[in-house]
Amino acid sequence: MSRHFKSFSEEFKKHKALFAMAAPAFVLVLIMQYLPMTGLVLAFKSYRYDKGVFGSAWNGFENFRYLFSSGTGWLITKNTILYNLLNLFTSQLLAIIVAIMISEIHLKYFKKFTQSVILLPYFISWVVVGVFIFGLFNYETGMIDGIMKAAGQQPVNFYSTPAIWPVIICVFNSWKWVGYNSVIYIAAITGVDSEIHEAAAIDGATIFQRIKYITIPSIRPTIITMILLQVGRILRGDFEMFYQIVGNNGQLFNATDVIDTYVFRSLLQNADIGMTAAATFYQSVLCFVIIMIVNGIVKHIDADYALF
Repeated sequence: MSRHFKSFSEEFKKHKALFAMAAPAFVLVLIMQYLPMTGLVLAFKSYRYDKGVFGSAWNGFENFRYLFSSGTGWLITKNTILYNLLNLFTSQLLAIIVAIMISEIHLKYFKKFTQSVILLPYFISWVVVGVFIFGLFNYETGMIDGIMKAAGQQPVNFYSTPAIWPVIICVFNSWKWVGYNSVIYIAAITGVDSEIHEAAAIDGATIFQRIKYITIPSIRPTIITMILLQVGRILRGDFEMFYQIVGNNGQLFNATDVIDTYVFRSLLQNADIGMTAAATFYQSVLCFVIIMIVNGIVKHIDADYALF
């Protein structure tokens, strides 16, 4: 222990300026991320406002039991996992395809223009996207129903049709994230030695053969790393996306409710802090378990591609 402390003190003396620069970020993470973790004890307590966090009585796993006995826990867990798996597959696949297509464009200005246009949706707030979606699918004044009425077709009330919303959410999630994710893959593709492509072209390889046997294998470590990072968040739904797109429409809760929106709505409606804390604690533990399992599988297959 003393040896490690001595080594740290030597590093601190040698790089005081760097430690000083890192101090604000360290303090911010400590205050905003680690200190609030003390509130996790609420998941095991019957919280009372007059007694506070540490004065409230312990109730064991009662909050967890109530969460799952009502059926809500299993529903929001299933929705969260399925939505994240679907969004992970579609957004990453589209990002890889877009990155490969852009990397094959040889007109410099057209390439920059295309990349900028694809990246633009990332900077649009989900609030704006939610308003746009409402303008498309609203039963009375929506654009799609307006076109259907003009064509003599019976309009569809999308906001009372839960089955269509997984597709809508997946499409708009991919639209928003494909540009941002493609930037990472474009950077990985740029690092591939161009002489390999030139040699393959001289040997008669087509563009599809070069993509299959050179580009994709070269960016495989990046693909695996991105997937591992996304898998770590597989039980964390994009709260802003779901809330701005669906809102408080009770008809769609069974098809669109995820853990994050459930916790937020629970705090607004019944103020049962113990149960919402239990849902959040359950979410964090499962995220940790899943990333450890997936990382272990990747490490067993090829240790070089694992996160740790």
